[in-house]
Amino acid sequence: MISHRFNTDCTSKQDESNTSQASGKIIPVNYFGGYPIPTFFLAENVQSIIDYKPRDDDIFIVTYPKCGTTWSHHMLALILRHGENFSENFNWTDSGPFLEMSGTKGFENLKRPCPFRTHMPFRLTPWSDKAKYIYVTRNPKDACVSYYHHIANAPVDPFTGTFDDLFEYFISGKAGFGDFFDHLEGWYEQRNRPNVLFVTYEEMKENPEAAIFKMASFVDDEKYAEPLRKDRQKLENVLKYSSFKEMKAIINKSMNEFFSMFTKDVEKSEVPEGFKAMVSKMNESKDVENASENPRYLSFIRKGIIGDWRNHFSEEQSRRLDEKFEERTKNIEIAKIWKQYM
Repeated sequence: MISHRFNTDCTSKQDESNTSQASGKIIPVNYFGGYPIPTFFLAENVQSIIDYKPRDDDIFIVTYPKCGTTWSHHMLALILRHGENFSENFNWTDSGPFLEMSGTKGFENLKRPCPFRTHMPFRLTPWSDKAKYIYVTRNPKDACVSYYHHIANAPVDPFTGTFDDLFEYFISGKAGFGDFFDHLEGWYEQRNRPNVLFVTYEEMKENPEAAIFKMASFVDDEKYAEPLRKDRQKLENVLKYSSFKEMKAIINKSMNEFFSMFTKDVEKSEVPEGFKAMVSKMNESKDVENASENPRYLSFIRKGIIGDWRNHFSEEQSRRLDEKFEERTKNIEIAKIWKQYM
């Protein structure tokens, strides 16, 4: 068994060094064992992840932010349901919790299989040799662009800087959840473990059927992949309901409904306790009187394409990230497939 040994004491601060190249725009973070996590996520929820002891049947989807987290998680949830879609009243927490938002309180009562999603680096992810971990990654240029749109559209304290500002955070490793390449490298070192699977956003996009079977076989070939081989309709259902068109409609609707809830409403719901605490926090900064009159639509699922970085990067930014990419991925075999996209 792997032992994570480090000080996880949480400290909250706004890193002054972040202002050096980002025009004074600061991304507030809490530090856990020296690792930056946006203050949007409650410290007690994050600490509960670090302290969590995984069950043997736990399944984790792990990503750096905006590398296909929601998509891969929803795809896996459909695999575990043998292609059965969620109801029209789908709540985005129904497919399994996002750990940084939910925390892990009450997880012993969750019905399995129930895939978890998280952005935690390897050293802070709760580890078990019996649990399964699917690491999904994406070429860093597209990840950077998607990250920018995500935090600029955040429901609480949206980022007010420009893409150029965010690029400086990203390339210097000072964005929330730290350095993209540190995150990738930490999990890449575990790639040969039998309970770790690597998947790329690009392979999911270009051959979703192969990606579905890859994940299904990894979790349990007989239980989840074989039924898809025997019944083409089940496979078609997974493909359909995890498509970008279907995902964008159902996820954006559900997420907007969740983030428009008020404390009194969420307290009556069945969402995890960590979610309830987060809604209470969000409502502290919400203009209650104008919220219903001036709703802000949040687009969590945006384009879902490969190569959008070309619409945002300058030649200089592309060159700088190429240089860092070459330096940091010399020993990472999986990164070679990204060169055609960068």
